[in-house]
Amino acid sequence: MSFGATAKEERPKERSEDSTPTAGIGFQAGLKRVTDVALSSAALIFLLPLMLPIAMAIRLHDGGPALFVQTRIGRNGKRFSCFKFRTMVVDADARLKELLGTSPAALKEWEGSQKLTTDPRITRFGQFLRKSSLDELPQLLNILRGEMSIVGPRPIVESEVAKYGNYFDYYSSVKPGLTGLWQISGRSDTSYDERVALDVKYVEHWSFLVDTKIIALTIPAVLVSKGAR
Repeated sequence: MSFGATAKEERPKERSEDSTPTAGIGFQAGLKRVTDVALSSAALIFLLPLMLPIAMAIRLHDGGPALFVQTRIGRNGKRFSCFKFRTMVVDADARLKELLGTSPAALKEWEGSQKLTTDPRITRFGQFLRKSSLDELPQLLNILRGEMSIVGPRPIVESEVAKYGNYFDYYSSVKPGLTGLWQISGRSDTSYDERVALDVKYVEHWSFLVDTKIIALTIPAVLVSKGAR
């Protein structure tokens, strides 16, 4: 299995009905969970002196909550509360609705990727947190709680399920991850179809060794802010 974004991924052809994802079964799955608990616990202890000042800075900026909590879809389609440091203004939902209602270009971009190249909702400090991926650190709690894994597909919201089509069962066969093929392959620089293809590729080729390689490649991807917005 190759890694990185040297070639564009394309949405896989329609799978056959008897093609069932089997990632996360057996001894390696148990080893994956043990590794998740060990790494997330160690990271939380080590990074706590960094996370507390970040939370204080967000609170001091506008008085809003430090954490952004959103319902995401996990393994077997189970919903869970996903934690992130808040990077947007308090009235972000209202601002997005207004923007999409007045800008056809923004609406088209949003419908295509669920992202905006220029997003007026993001605060200046939030831009820094996103570029550095520090906004994702609270998801270490989701990993400890068993809702996420260190490596897996990026957790999606309800409106994104339709974009996966028949491949949603691949996504939901594993826990979503703090990092994954999407994160090391360009993130927001990839199209949504490419993202779906990467998730399918991950599930089809999953092994503990694959996870180890993705974790190793995450470090340089974060350092250069590859595809971060």
